[in-house]
Amino acid sequence: MIAKTIKASVHPISVRARARFATPKGSIPEVRQPDFDLAGDVPKYWWDNDPAKTLLLAALSASFPPGERFFIDSVRHYQKQITDPELKAAVRGFIGQEAHHSREHEALNGYLQDRGINVDRLEGEIQAFMNWLRKHLSPERQLAHTVAVEHFTALMAEEFLLKYDALEEMDPRMAPIWAWHAIEESEHKAVAFDVYKTVGGSEFVRLTEMMAVSVFFPLFAGIHLVQLMKEDGQLFNLKSWADGLNYMWGKPGVFRKLLPFYFKYYRPDFHPWNHDARDLVEKAKRKWLAPVMKKAS
Repeated sequence: MIAKTIKASVHPISVRARARFATPKGSIPEVRQPDFDLAGDVPKYWWDNDPAKTLLLAALSASFPPGERFFIDSVRHYQKQITDPELKAAVRGFIGQEAHHSREHEALNGYLQDRGINVDRLEGEIQAFMNWLRKHLSPERQLAHTVAVEHFTALMAEEFLLKYDALEEMDPRMAPIWAWHAIEESEHKAVAFDVYKTVGGSEFVRLTEMMAVSVFFPLFAGIHLVQLMKEDGQLFNLKSWADGLNYMWGKPGVFRKLLPFYFKYYRPDFHPWNHDARDLVEKAKRKWLAPVMKKAS
């Protein structure tokens, strides 16, 4: 099925298909300066008192600083080719948001490391992988890699963190960090895609790079989760594994419910904004961002 979609997608897309979806006017990512409270009494398992859930997000956090630096570089490579004023502003906002994500997750990773969760090693492994991508992939494919990962992270932000009860289940000191990151992932979800289209990126490269990301993204996350569970003495915590698998694939089955949105990426008329979650994001801003932004003002 995917192979047929790729074959169809490498042909020129009709004007009607291209025009069907677009980034809404005025969608410039806002660079924020939140103030988070990582107090010493935050529970070790701060998501639902569950090792697997907590350590899955710890593994993802370890990947963010090196990954986001890669995303910034891949977009910045083409920055001078962008002439549209609104897209130029969106690129600056994207770079600013991703830079702040990298710094805040470095702080969070240091906090987790001090509490006995060995994320430093995981971050080093992801950094080595990013360095390999820089060396072996063309600038076009590096940008396509960013576009693909941004689709993954936006879906996880909108349909996983913001839509279900994940944030409500977290310690109230930890939840705003993930809410803030999720909100901004949704805000800038189309920037790399719009740059890719503007500079004439190949559909074949875009789709085949998503296939690669679809292997590497869950592979690294899964391996790193197993490593953290083993180091934490939780590898044979069958209840935690079962609850986590049920949450992701059973009921509510949040990852299972992401699949239709994931497969839309392979459509010739795909655009990140064909999944409009602005109402969900605005609700999350009012609930989760207001308190931490007040501290920063």
